[in-house]
Amino acid sequence: MADPMKIRASAKEGITEVKILMSHEMETGQRKDTAGALIPAHFITEVSAEHNGKQVLAAQFGTAVSKNPYLAFKFKGGAKGDKLAVTWMDNKGDKRTDEVQIA
Repeated sequence: MADPMKIRASAKEGITEVKILMSHEMETGQRKDTAGALIPAHFITEVSAEHNGKQVLAAQFGTAVSKNPYLAFKFKGGAKGDKLAVTWMDNKGDKRTDEVQIA
């Protein structure tokens, strides 16, 4: 499984700002290794975020997203101490979920 995501979430005046750094190789399937063989595609396809069980973000990624993707977004609601869960899934079926408390 991949390394944990680095997630920061802070609430101010009814708006929660979220910043996420995901650890993932994001291989396109078009690069070649030193022997000239294609490196198989391995990339994040879906990202979602839930605040108190309610989905606040749903995104689809593809091969054009860089290695170790960074994602930032804002949503209405959220209070200090609430939990925010972020999940990604890749094209090989690997999945990772991490949680953070809103500051």
